[in-house]
Amino acid sequence: MELDDIISKYPPKQMMLIPIVVIILALISLGVTYLNTGSPVNLGIEFTGGTLATVPATESEDAVVGEYDKYPLADVRDVGSRYMIQFGPMSDEEYTELAQQIVTKYGDDAEIRHMGPIYSQELQAQVMRYLPLSFILMALVVFIVFRQIVVSLLVVLCALADILTAAASMNLTGVQLSLGTVAALLMLIGYSVDTDILLTMRVLKRKGATDEKIKGAMGTGLTMAATTLSAVIALILVSNLLHLILPSFSRMDVIADMTMVLVFGLAADILNTWVTNAQGLRWYLSRPRKAARGQKR
Repeated sequence: MELDDIISKYPPKQMMLIPIVVIILALISLGVTYLNTGSPVNLGIEFTGGTLATVPATESEDAVVGEYDKYPLADVRDVGSRYMIQFGPMSDEEYTELAQQIVTKYGDDAEIRHMGPIYSQELQAQVMRYLPLSFILMALVVFIVFRQIVVSLLVVLCALADILTAAASMNLTGVQLSLGTVAALLMLIGYSVDTDILLTMRVLKRKGATDEKIKGAMGTGLTMAATTLSAVIALILVSNLLHLILPSFSRMDVIADMTMVLVFGLAADILNTWVTNAQGLRWYLSRPRKAARGQKR
């Protein structure tokens, strides 16, 4: 399919049905997870509190589960030559007993990280405070740049759609919300705004037919997306497969989770920028009162 077909073969309202369906499915996923867990995404240890122990994989996973099942065991993950064992919140007495048991068995080969509930609640509060704030500040900057409500709303809505889709993908792939995945979501906001501003600036500031200007911006934008996706996919392969080639390395869980969020977010950005935003601009600029400004397609 050529760019001309994507841009102008179908009416804008018909083309925008595709991203609308994707957003609805993302909202359903987030809503179901919220009803089941009290949060739209599954929270990691940084936000729930608990203990994370990394130990050598000297026995089967079932044996590890049986050994620590008297504690609030949440997950056991094989990361190559080691196991990552996650426990939920527990009392100080239970944590002391657990730590002694792990150190006695594995010695210096064990790594134990404990996250208290007070610190976890503070992290949750900060995420709930700063993630919406980043959207508000981004919306203000976009409005100052373009000074047109509809155009600015298209940029903001596309960024929001990217985040919703990436968050829903976390539920589908089992990725938990951690400090790393929060950083990935914030990076997606910046990337989304960048591509949407590229498109909007080309369409509003340059002369010519709207469809031709969108086509020119789309060529640049898709090249950017392909380059970024190539880098992210390379990170996915390294973080997930390097420990299979070199047993001395462990699986890079933080990088693996971040790149998984990024790859879904970048795919969503391609859809939202070059369908939602592009078709929204086509509709907005084709209105009769815009034709007098020379912006009509």
